[in-house]
Amino acid sequence: MKIILISILLIISKSAFSQGNQIILKASSISVDIKIGKELFKNAWTLMPEIKPDIYVTNSKKVTFYTNLESKEFILKKNEVINFIILLNNKDTAYTQIKQDPNYKPNGTISYLSILQKAKKYDSKDVSVFPKYTYQSKGDPKLIQLRKEYNLDSIAGQGNEVSKILNLLHWVHTTIPHDGQHSNPDIKNALSMIPECKKDNRGLNCRGLAITLNECYLAMGIKSHYVTCMPKDSIFDDCHVINSVFSTELNKWLYIDPTNDAYVMNENGELLSIQEVRERLINGKPLILNPTANWNNKQSTLKEEYLYNYMAKNLYRIECPISSEFDIETFKNGEAYKTIQLLPLDAYNHTIKMTQSFNKYFNMLFINYTTNNPDLFWEIPLK
Repeated sequence: MKIILISILLIISKSAFSQGNQIILKASSISVDIKIGKELFKNAWTLMPEIKPDIYVTNSKKVTFYTNLESKEFILKKNEVINFIILLNNKDTAYTQIKQDPNYKPNGTISYLSILQKAKKYDSKDVSVFPKYTYQSKGDPKLIQLRKEYNLDSIAGQGNEVSKILNLLHWVHTTIPHDGQHSNPDIKNALSMIPECKKDNRGLNCRGLAITLNECYLAMGIKSHYVTCMPKDSIFDDCHVINSVFSTELNKWLYIDPTNDAYVMNENGELLSIQEVRERLINGKPLILNPTANWNNKQSTLKEEYLYNYMAKNLYRIECPISSEFDIETFKNGEAYKTIQLLPLDAYNHTIKMTQSFNKYFNMLFINYTTNNPDLFWEIPLK
């Protein structure tokens, strides 16, 4: 009975697209730009021919779809439904429907969660080759100096490993305010940035905070990355940098955010990794943000805005340096800076496995590897 009902619904759905003069847009890319009124959103829509139809809801009266080959402006009446087809590579039919709903939220803007949900698929069989992750030993002289100068053993405390990880998070969050409006100092390591912030009564942006916390973890012998979380757009003016910290006790990576003094749990109170948070956002599973999460000890960080909007936007693409070490972002003449980026299968140019560019100002080579395999990206470190 279920099969019969689904078949009937598919027939009804397709018939809606076969009446009258059908609108057809051609495309050779799955990424579609959408203009809502006068505001253009790049890569706002991803073609998924398997969804019949793929429905776009808006409260705007004017919407324009831009494929890489053609465009079409739609003038919508209240509660109007318009069906059209986007023909991908002259063979795959993407049945598309626009629904005008004057009560639709969020006010005609693109839902970042819906974009992330379309980026669910990775490739666990991808065997991308990139250098092995390395983690600087806590015996490095600069890390020893950092540990002693700021009494990190005392700050971390005598509890279990997870309590030490969280205590260091709280300390960095409280010691250095977040300032997202200014760039970080030229010398980008904890031994330099912490006193400079105190001396000049200034803060750091999210990247500076994550770099500082990362070095504190390394100084305590805890393996950690600072991780750049980015939106789908290839050109953007906002992303977020947090930490991925490995707990040997739990044998997993943990989501740690010094900007918001935040970590994330499941319904059982178990700490989650960045990858688990991403998967739960996509699959609609419960997420619990620690109740003490806040911005600069001035206002609470709300789960709905922080996870389901801001991080939903920024968990599309994820990148971190190959080497986790002290002072890695104080770029030095003649060195190479290597990163690895995890891309979903609907990302633009997701099949390109390595790019490199030479920066004349720093006299440095910047190399970025990519993978579609989360198991490779989130590799468990050797003991």
